[in-house]
Amino acid sequence: MTAKKAIVLFSGGQDSTTCLAWALSRFGRVETVGFDYGQRNGAELAARQRILSRMRSEFSDWAKRLGSDHLLSLEVLKQIGGNALTDNVKIAMSESGLPNTFVPGRNIFFLTAAAALAYRRECRDLVGGMCEADYSGYPDCRADTMEAVTHALNLGMDTHFTIHTPLMKLDKAATWAFAEQLGGKALIDLIVEETVSCYEGDREHRRAWGYGCGKCPACNLRARGYERYVSP
Repeated sequence: MTAKKAIVLFSGGQDSTTCLAWALSRFGRVETVGFDYGQRNGAELAARQRILSRMRSEFSDWAKRLGSDHLLSLEVLKQIGGNALTDNVKIAMSESGLPNTFVPGRNIFFLTAAAALAYRRECRDLVGGMCEADYSGYPDCRADTMEAVTHALNLGMDTHFTIHTPLMKLDKAATWAFAEQLGGKALIDLIVEETVSCYEGDREHRRAWGYGCGKCPACNLRARGYERYVSP
């Protein structure tokens, strides 16, 4: 473990919760940052506080390293619109070949804002749940994008940030297994009960893998990964 501080991009979803556990296992102090970008439902934002509360009460080793939480507004993404996460439109494939759940530049905005916060918090390690192995084809989830953003941030702020992406090469089944490795059954139970992956923010329908509509691409990805995790 290092004594350094890290800031985790923490949405309240499965991947960012797993990354938070990863960071708490490796850094002496961990802060979290979430983003209100005008998303259609607030289920993920609500989940963030439930998860952080349980992290503090149920994981004593992690609780003492878990520091401040920050919530930043990025309403410009809502103003730009044109996607199914900020606009009230049906999820579908767009002419670009990407699903219309793709929010152009979202991860670049997130990382830039997180880096500015980290600069002021005297932190140079950022942790994000981006993954290119098992995702919807989003170009801002790729390792090449992370390398380019890191380079730009370091030049633009004249410092040396490291962007850690511990899930980059893991599919969803491996992400479930990774969470178990980090926090055992207790972390798996927390992820199932509290995290939100569903694009519709469904908290009414409880399934083996957690809450969700069971129909959107995010639910399908999470469900398939869970099935492979429990029955490899």
